[in-house]
Amino acid sequence: MSENYSRNLIGYGRNTPDPKWPGDARIAVQFVINYEEGGESCILDGDAASENLLSEIVGAAPWPNQRNLNMESIYEYGARAGFWRLWRMFTELKVRATVYGVTLAMARNPEAVAAMKEAGWEIASHGYRWLEYKDFSEDLERKHILEAVRLHTELTGERPYGMYQGKPSDNTLRLVMEEGGFLYSSDSYADDLPFWVDGLNGKPFLIIPYTLETNDMRFATPQGFNSGDQFFTYLKDAFDTLYEEGKQGSPKMMSVGLHCRLVGRPGRAAALRRFIEYVQKHDKVWIPKRIEIANHWHQNHTPGGER
Repeated sequence: MSENYSRNLIGYGRNTPDPKWPGDARIAVQFVINYEEGGESCILDGDAASENLLSEIVGAAPWPNQRNLNMESIYEYGARAGFWRLWRMFTELKVRATVYGVTLAMARNPEAVAAMKEAGWEIASHGYRWLEYKDFSEDLERKHILEAVRLHTELTGERPYGMYQGKPSDNTLRLVMEEGGFLYSSDSYADDLPFWVDGLNGKPFLIIPYTLETNDMRFATPQGFNSGDQFFTYLKDAFDTLYEEGKQGSPKMMSVGLHCRLVGRPGRAAALRRFIEYVQKHDKVWIPKRIEIANHWHQNHTPGGER
């Protein structure tokens, strides 16, 4: 077997490290609000086709050289109504969140950006556009990452320290590390805990894994969630399992992925509220922003423990 095989299929192995969460927490529950609406594929922005992913139109196909007004209006709902429903819920329940902000989308709704800052949320980068980067040239993707950082800083007053491209290429992680200012990337689903990877010039780089399963995107996929009850039950089961593991001495983290146009709909938002209130009834639960997890890991965990 080649010693140059780049995938890590071993990770922490049978003995996961104690993350030493603040307050001796048994679990870290981290909520991500994806802000993508206005940054998706649209011929008005010079793209080749309309958007086709993660909407009420399950199985939609891209329309080359045409606008899909149904798709556009579903995305518009996320920016116009869904975002504000989530913002009111999270501020009322005093839950800190991380926003994965697509920069062009944020530029088209300054009031939403102001509300994110007012709530004290972390605004991490979700790239310049919400596009499929696997077919981008390395140079063009680099330009998009640099423009994302520049415009993000202009819009929010602070550069992003976390990056989630979402639909990355083989070059994405290297380009993110090359940019030099990011503390973590979340373009991985490989673990229940943060982990280090080999970075540039021998400097380790932190990965905080994300999720595609405790994620409202499954409302918009075949064989996904069909009701708020299914969403709540799945989140609850995941939380209960990880909470018990933490109680037994092996704490983990649980990411919850949210989208304004999906869980921002009233029937789904009700299930999300039930889950948040369920989590808040438990003791020894840490609900941080992703940057807080990154800072904690940088300060408390020496690179190399997973290798």
